[in-house]
Amino acid sequence: MLADARQGRFNFMNVVKSAVQSIGWQVEWREASAPELARSCTRGGYAMFHMKHSGAENALCFRRSYHYPFWSITPHSERWRSDVARATFDAASIDPDAARDFTGRLRRRVWRDTKPREGDYILIPLQGKISEQRSFQTCAPLSMVDAIARTGRRAIATLHPRESYSHAERAALDRIAARWPNLTIGGDSRALLPDCSFVATMNSAVAFDGYIIGKPAVLFAQIDFHHIALNVAELGIDAAIERAPGHRPDFDAYLTWFLGHSINARAEDAEQQVLAAMKKGGWPI
Repeated sequence: MLADARQGRFNFMNVVKSAVQSIGWQVEWREASAPELARSCTRGGYAMFHMKHSGAENALCFRRSYHYPFWSITPHSERWRSDVARATFDAASIDPDAARDFTGRLRRRVWRDTKPREGDYILIPLQGKISEQRSFQTCAPLSMVDAIARTGRRAIATLHPRESYSHAERAALDRIAARWPNLTIGGDSRALLPDCSFVATMNSAVAFDGYIIGKPAVLFAQIDFHHIALNVAELGIDAAIERAPGHRPDFDAYLTWFLGHSINARAEDAEQQVLAAMKKGGWPI
Protein backbone atom coordinates (compact mmCIF):
# COMPACT_ATOMS: atom_id res chain seq x y z
CA MET A 1 0.00 0.00 0.00
CA LEU A 2 2.83 2.40 0.84
CA ALA A 3 4.55 1.72 -2.48
CA ASP A 4 1.27 2.16 -4.35
CA ALA A 5 0.63 5.48 -2.58
CA ARG A 6 4.10 6.77 -3.40
CA GLN A 7 3.71 5.78 -7.04
CA GLY A 8 0.21 7.19 -7.41
CA ARG A 9 -1.51 3.81 -7.79
CA PHE A 10 -3.62 4.05 -4.62
CA ASN A 11 -6.78 5.88 -5.64
CA PHE A 12 -7.97 6.86 -2.17
CA MET A 13 -4.55 8.19 -1.23
CA ASN A 14 -4.52 10.14 -4.48
CA VAL A 15 -7.80 11.72 -3.43
CA VAL A 16 -6.44 12.48 0.05
CA LYS A 17 -3.28 14.03 -1.34
CA SER A 18 -5.15 16.18 -3.84
CA ALA A 19 -7.66 17.26 -1.21
CA VAL A 20 -5.14 18.57 1.31
CA GLN A 21 -2.83 20.03 -1.31
CA SER A 22 -5.79 22.04 -2.63
CA ILE A 23 -5.80 23.97 0.66
CA GLY A 24 -2.02 24.41 0.82
CA TRP A 25 -0.99 21.42 2.93
CA GLN A 26 1.94 19.15 2.07
CA VAL A 27 1.96 15.35 2.12
CA GLU A 28 4.63 12.85 3.15
CA TRP A 29 4.21 9.07 2.87
CA ARG A 30 5.73 7.11 5.75
CA GLU A 31 5.66 3.50 6.85
CA ALA A 32 3.26 2.90 9.74
CA SER A 33 6.00 1.40 11.92
CA ALA A 34 6.23 1.64 15.69
CA PRO A 35 8.92 4.36 15.52
CA GLU A 36 6.81 6.42 13.12
CA LEU A 37 3.79 6.03 15.38
CA ALA A 38 5.88 7.34 18.28
CA ARG A 39 7.35 10.22 16.26
CA SER A 40 3.91 11.37 15.21
CA CYS A 41 3.31 12.46 18.80
CA THR A 42 6.16 14.99 18.67
CA ARG A 43 6.80 15.74 15.01
CA GLY A 44 4.08 18.39 14.62
CA GLY A 45 1.78 18.57 11.67
CA TYR A 46 -0.96 15.99 11.19
CA ALA A 47 -0.77 12.24 10.71
CA MET A 48 -3.22 9.67 9.39
CA PHE A 49 -2.55 5.96 9.91
CA HIS A 50 -4.04 2.91 8.24
CA MET A 51 -6.15 0.89 10.70
CA LYS A 52 -4.21 2.06 13.74
CA HIS A 53 -3.70 5.14 15.88
CA SER A 54 -0.58 6.61 17.48
CA GLY A 55 -2.45 8.21 20.37
CA ALA A 56 -1.39 11.69 19.27
CA GLU A 57 -4.00 14.42 19.38
CA ASN A 58 -3.24 15.34 15.77
CA ALA A 59 -3.65 11.80 14.39
CA LEU A 60 -6.54 10.16 12.59
CA CYS A 61 -7.16 6.62 11.36
CA PHE A 62 -8.25 5.65 7.86
CA ARG A 63 -9.54 2.30 6.67
CA ARG A 64 -11.60 0.75 3.96
CA SER A 65 -15.30 0.47 4.74
CA TYR A 66 -15.24 -3.22 3.82
CA HIS A 67 -15.39 -2.70 0.04
CA TYR A 68 -13.92 -0.31 -2.49
CA PRO A 69 -14.44 2.54 -3.16
CA PHE A 70 -15.71 3.25 0.36
CA TRP A 71 -13.38 4.55 3.07
CA SER A 72 -13.58 6.13 6.51
CA ILE A 73 -11.44 8.67 8.33
CA THR A 74 -12.03 8.73 12.08
CA PRO A 75 -10.33 9.75 15.33
CA HIS A 76 -10.50 6.14 16.56
CA SER A 77 -9.02 2.90 15.29
CA GLU A 78 -11.84 0.80 16.75
CA ARG A 79 -14.68 0.40 14.27
CA TRP A 80 -17.31 0.25 17.03
CA ARG A 81 -16.42 3.79 18.14
CA SER A 82 -17.12 5.31 14.72
CA ASP A 83 -19.95 7.72 14.00
CA VAL A 84 -21.88 5.17 11.97
CA ALA A 85 -21.63 2.65 14.80
CA ARG A 86 -23.30 5.13 17.15
CA ALA A 87 -25.88 6.34 14.62
CA THR A 88 -29.47 5.08 14.55
CA PHE A 89 -30.59 3.19 11.46
CA ASP A 90 -34.09 3.89 10.18
CA ALA A 91 -34.99 1.83 7.12
CA ALA A 92 -37.99 4.05 6.42
CA SER A 93 -35.67 6.98 5.73
CA ILE A 94 -34.04 5.19 2.77
CA ASP A 95 -35.61 5.28 -0.69
CA PRO A 96 -36.34 1.61 -1.50
CA ASP A 97 -35.74 1.94 -5.25
CA ALA A 98 -32.41 3.69 -4.76
CA ALA A 99 -31.44 1.11 -2.13
CA ARG A 100 -32.31 -1.78 -4.44
CA ASP A 101 -30.25 -0.26 -7.26
CA PHE A 102 -27.29 0.52 -5.00
CA THR A 103 -27.18 -2.91 -3.38
CA GLY A 104 -27.74 -4.62 -6.71
CA ARG A 105 -24.62 -2.97 -8.11
CA LEU A 106 -22.67 -3.83 -4.96
CA ARG A 107 -23.87 -7.43 -5.06
CA ARG A 108 -22.88 -7.88 -8.69
CA ARG A 109 -19.45 -6.44 -8.00
CA VAL A 110 -18.75 -8.42 -4.83
CA TRP A 111 -20.51 -11.68 -5.61
CA ARG A 112 -20.87 -11.61 -9.42
CA ASP A 113 -23.14 -14.51 -10.44
CA THR A 114 -23.28 -16.25 -7.07
CA LYS A 115 -26.78 -17.56 -6.29
CA PRO A 116 -27.22 -17.92 -2.52
CA ARG A 117 -29.55 -20.46 -1.00
CA GLU A 118 -30.68 -21.08 2.56
CA GLY A 119 -28.68 -24.02 3.83
CA ASP A 120 -28.92 -25.81 7.15
CA TYR A 121 -25.59 -24.84 8.73
CA ILE A 122 -24.31 -21.95 10.81
CA LEU A 123 -21.12 -20.41 9.47
CA ILE A 124 -18.70 -19.37 12.24
CA PRO A 125 -15.82 -17.35 10.73
CA LEU A 126 -13.08 -17.13 13.34
CA GLN A 127 -10.53 -14.36 13.66
CA GLY A 128 -7.48 -14.19 15.91
CA LYS A 129 -6.72 -14.69 19.61
CA ILE A 130 -9.44 -17.31 19.92
CA SER A 131 -8.56 -18.42 23.46
CA GLU A 132 -8.95 -15.02 25.14
CA GLN A 133 -11.87 -12.71 25.77
CA ARG A 134 -11.11 -9.11 24.86
CA SER A 135 -12.90 -6.02 26.16
CA PHE A 136 -15.22 -5.68 23.16
CA GLN A 137 -16.28 -9.35 23.19
CA THR A 138 -19.02 -11.11 25.17
CA CYS A 139 -16.85 -14.22 25.59
CA ALA A 140 -13.73 -15.85 24.18
CA PRO A 141 -14.10 -17.11 20.59
CA LEU A 142 -13.55 -20.70 21.71
CA SER A 143 -16.45 -20.32 24.13
CA MET A 144 -18.54 -18.92 21.28
CA VAL A 145 -17.86 -21.98 19.14
CA ASP A 146 -18.71 -24.30 22.01
CA ALA A 147 -21.95 -22.44 22.81
CA ILE A 148 -23.11 -22.54 19.19
CA ALA A 149 -22.29 -26.23 18.84
CA ARG A 150 -24.17 -26.92 22.07
CA THR A 151 -27.42 -25.86 20.38
CA GLY A 152 -27.27 -29.05 18.28
CA ARG A 153 -27.46 -27.17 14.99
CA ARG A 154 -25.01 -28.06 12.26
CA ALA A 155 -22.12 -25.58 12.34
CA ILE A 156 -18.88 -24.99 10.44
CA ALA A 157 -16.11 -22.94 12.06
CA THR A 158 -13.54 -21.57 9.62
CA LEU A 159 -10.06 -20.29 10.36
CA HIS A 160 -8.88 -16.89 9.18
CA PRO A 161 -6.34 -17.36 6.35
CA ARG A 162 -4.11 -14.52 7.59
CA GLU A 163 -4.09 -15.51 11.26
CA SER A 164 -1.57 -17.82 12.88
CA TYR A 165 -3.09 -20.26 15.37
CA SER A 166 -1.04 -21.89 18.09
CA HIS A 167 -0.93 -25.62 18.70
CA ALA A 168 -2.91 -25.08 21.90
CA GLU A 169 -5.63 -23.15 20.06
CA ARG A 170 -5.97 -25.81 17.38
CA ALA A 171 -6.04 -28.52 20.01
CA ALA A 172 -8.80 -26.68 21.88
CA LEU A 173 -10.87 -26.46 18.68
CA ASP A 174 -10.35 -30.15 18.04
CA ARG A 175 -11.57 -30.97 21.55
CA ILE A 176 -14.73 -28.95 21.00
CA ALA A 177 -15.34 -30.67 17.65
CA ALA A 178 -14.84 -34.07 19.27
CA ARG A 179 -17.43 -33.15 21.90
CA TRP A 180 -20.02 -31.99 19.35
CA PRO A 181 -20.43 -34.13 16.20
CA ASN A 182 -22.56 -31.40 14.60
CA LEU A 183 -19.49 -29.13 14.46
CA THR A 184 -16.92 -29.12 11.64
CA ILE A 185 -13.65 -27.17 11.73
CA GLY A 186 -12.16 -25.78 8.53
CA GLY A 187 -13.14 -24.61 5.09
CA ASP A 188 -13.26 -21.41 3.04
CA SER A 189 -15.55 -18.78 4.56
CA ARG A 190 -16.34 -17.11 1.26
CA ALA A 191 -17.17 -20.40 -0.43
CA LEU A 192 -19.38 -21.49 2.47
CA LEU A 193 -21.18 -18.18 3.00
CA PRO A 194 -23.73 -18.32 0.12
CA ASP A 195 -25.25 -21.60 1.32
CA CYS A 196 -25.27 -21.08 5.09
CA SER A 197 -28.37 -20.42 7.18
CA PHE A 198 -26.75 -17.48 8.95
CA VAL A 199 -23.41 -16.20 10.19
CA ALA A 200 -22.39 -16.28 13.86
CA THR A 201 -19.17 -14.47 14.67
CA MET A 202 -17.42 -12.07 16.99
CA ASN A 203 -17.27 -9.27 14.42
CA SER A 204 -15.80 -10.75 11.23
CA ALA A 205 -16.26 -8.84 7.97
CA VAL A 206 -17.66 -12.12 6.59
CA ALA A 207 -20.90 -11.15 8.30
CA PHE A 208 -20.95 -7.85 6.39
CA ASP A 209 -20.42 -9.73 3.12
CA GLY A 210 -23.31 -11.95 4.19
CA TYR A 211 -25.60 -8.92 4.37
CA ILE A 212 -24.94 -8.31 0.67
CA ILE A 213 -26.53 -11.67 -0.20
CA GLY A 214 -29.21 -11.56 2.50
CA LYS A 215 -27.58 -13.62 5.24
CA PRO A 216 -28.55 -12.73 8.84
CA ALA A 217 -25.82 -12.35 11.46
CA VAL A 218 -25.41 -13.10 15.14
CA LEU A 219 -22.67 -10.95 16.70
CA PHE A 220 -20.75 -11.83 19.86
CA ALA A 221 -18.72 -8.60 19.89
CA GLN A 222 -18.94 -4.90 19.15
CA ILE A 223 -18.56 -3.66 15.56
CA ASP A 224 -19.82 -0.82 13.37
CA PHE A 225 -22.31 -2.89 11.30
CA HIS A 226 -24.27 -4.11 14.34
CA HIS A 227 -27.60 -2.35 13.68
CA ILE A 228 -29.42 -5.14 11.84
CA ALA A 229 -27.64 -8.05 13.51
CA LEU A 230 -28.85 -10.11 16.44
CA ASN A 231 -26.54 -9.09 19.27
CA VAL A 232 -25.66 -11.64 21.93
CA ALA A 233 -24.87 -8.86 24.40
CA GLU A 234 -28.51 -7.76 24.19
CA LEU A 235 -30.39 -11.02 23.57
CA GLY A 236 -28.23 -13.78 25.00
CA ILE A 237 -26.82 -16.66 22.99
CA ASP A 238 -29.86 -18.96 22.92
CA ALA A 239 -32.36 -16.27 21.90
CA ALA A 240 -30.08 -14.85 19.22
CA ILE A 241 -29.40 -18.27 17.68
CA GLU A 242 -33.07 -19.22 17.84
CA ARG A 243 -34.20 -16.08 16.02
CA ALA A 244 -31.45 -16.01 13.41
CA PRO A 245 -32.81 -18.37 10.69
CA GLY A 246 -35.95 -16.25 10.25
CA HIS A 247 -34.32 -12.86 10.78
CA ARG A 248 -34.96 -10.73 7.69
CA PRO A 249 -33.99 -7.08 8.12
CA ASP A 250 -34.01 -4.67 5.17
CA PHE A 251 -30.53 -5.49 3.91
CA ASP A 252 -30.74 -3.18 0.88
CA ALA A 253 -31.72 -0.14 2.94
CA TYR A 254 -29.10 -0.90 5.55
CA LEU A 255 -26.19 -1.29 3.14
CA THR A 256 -27.18 1.93 1.39
CA TRP A 257 -27.40 3.77 4.70
CA PHE A 258 -24.22 2.28 6.17
CA LEU A 259 -21.96 2.87 3.17
CA GLY A 260 -23.54 6.28 2.73
CA HIS A 261 -21.68 7.28 5.90
CA SER A 262 -18.38 6.48 4.17
CA ILE A 263 -16.21 8.46 1.78
CA ASN A 264 -16.84 7.34 -1.78
CA ALA A 265 -13.41 7.69 -3.39
CA ARG A 266 -14.96 7.60 -6.86
CA ALA A 267 -17.50 10.35 -6.25
CA GLU A 268 -17.15 13.73 -7.92
CA ASP A 269 -17.00 15.38 -4.51
CA ALA A 270 -14.61 12.80 -2.98
CA GLU A 271 -12.07 15.47 -2.03
CA GLN A 272 -14.73 17.50 -0.22
CA GLN A 273 -15.80 14.34 1.61
CA VAL A 274 -12.19 13.78 2.72
CA LEU A 275 -11.78 17.35 3.98
CA ALA A 276 -15.12 17.17 5.81
CA ALA A 277 -14.07 13.96 7.58
CA MET A 278 -10.73 15.46 8.60
CA LYS A 279 -12.46 18.57 9.93
CA LYS A 280 -14.93 16.42 11.86
CA GLY A 281 -11.96 14.54 13.27
CA GLY A 282 -10.59 17.77 14.74
CA TRP A 283 -8.16 18.98 12.10
CA PRO A 284 -8.10 22.75 11.36
CA ILE A 285 -9.31 22.37 7.78
